[in-house]
Amino acid sequence: MSTTHTPPLTARAVWLTLIVVLLADAMDLIDSTITNIASPSIAADLGAGDGVIKWLGAAYALALGSLLVLGGRLGDRWGQKRTFLIGMAGFVLASAVAGLAPSSAVLIGSRAAQGIFGALLIPQGMAIMAATFPKPMLQKAFAVFAPMLGVFAVAGPILGGVLIDANLFGLEWRPIFLINVLLGGVALVMAIAFLPTVPPHPAARIDALSSGLLVVALFGVLFGLIDGSGSGWSAISVAAIVVGASVFAGFVRRQTRTADPLLPRTLLANRGFTAGLAVGLLVFAGFSGLMYVLSLFLQLTLEYTPTQTALNLIPLTVGIMAGSGIAAALIVKLARRLVAAGLLAIMAGIVVMILLLHTTGLDLTWWQLAIATLLMGIGAGICFSSIFNTALGDVSPEEAGSASGSLSAVQQVANGVGSALVTSVFLTLLPSGDLTAVTATLAGLLALIGLCLLAVPLLPKTAVADVD
Repeated sequence: MSTTHTPPLTARAVWLTLIVVLLADAMDLIDSTITNIASPSIAADLGAGDGVIKWLGAAYALALGSLLVLGGRLGDRWGQKRTFLIGMAGFVLASAVAGLAPSSAVLIGSRAAQGIFGALLIPQGMAIMAATFPKPMLQKAFAVFAPMLGVFAVAGPILGGVLIDANLFGLEWRPIFLINVLLGGVALVMAIAFLPTVPPHPAARIDALSSGLLVVALFGVLFGLIDGSGSGWSAISVAAIVVGASVFAGFVRRQTRTADPLLPRTLLANRGFTAGLAVGLLVFAGFSGLMYVLSLFLQLTLEYTPTQTALNLIPLTVGIMAGSGIAAALIVKLARRLVAAGLLAIMAGIVVMILLLHTTGLDLTWWQLAIATLLMGIGAGICFSSIFNTALGDVSPEEAGSASGSLSAVQQVANGVGSALVTSVFLTLLPSGDLTAVTATLAGLLALIGLCLLAVPLLPKTAVADVD
């Protein structure tokens, strides 16, 4: 993130800028979650197999997460406003291609393109706000920003369900992507008119080799895991994992030698921060997979419509918002103990869900489902905020920007890994019976979240009050 500060903006300019940034983040968050509801409808319409369901979320999250750090660096070099405009224009174009895609291959490719342009778009908004907002206005903006992100997370599945069932103009699922043309078009016009310009740093160096190694490593491992878990462990899937892991080793070695590492070396040597990265990766991957499996279970097994599915997931997203509020109030006092509490709440929700399935079978009622998902959501909301704040507890102020960007990148990659892997497990077990598939998958997620508890003592004992 650039450290250059331009003259502070007026109050009117601050709010107009905030609206533009919120529109960009709304598009990102909605597109991150909207396929949770839409994937069965898309696969059925395109006559595609289970691979489409796995890759709809993974292609977007992988491209975005692997390029997010590079996108921030490019903003420093080219200028945040210019990079924002390029990212927004590309995101709108890729969304139009996704909405008009004639085949699953074109759709998945356009989802990856959305992620690529999203990686240019998303880092710039926060950088512009930090560089141009007066401090009192910046604090007010963040007070609005956090709850709105929660609203956008809720809006994705709900909007997806409503649009699919509405079948606007006979387009079935396609409006879930075409709506970005409207939102993005408005945001692009507003950005050109109102987004302030932060001076670029043409001398800022970007280690292209490190960036390339990271992208190849992530793609290799993810492809191998998805292909292997869904289609059997062939030579191709195993080779992809081996190549990806080897390339990642090369990336790590490169980071220890290059003069311009993507992450400061002192961060990688910080035990508390690296523990936070590991816990964050597992928690975000597990929860992303949980969201996908619940959606597939409701639609494929209980035969809910997309709208019914979206409405039944509202307690989950309400829980996330409530948990985030709890974390904001208690993070400084409890720090890593709050992370443990959030993990235990997620585990409690999964246990309740397993018990309900064991006792009621497929006669699960909406209020029983709401109890389990609300618990999961509260725990997730606590974890999402407290992991980041706690991981940054031992990080120096000058490294906070790089550390925050790394945590955000891990979150995006974890979303793709989790949704792909957990969905693969669920679909692989489905021929054994619906209840067996969902129960076994939930049990696996329970073990994964429990594993995170072992790493909690490695987190810093203190936390920062705000992550920005």
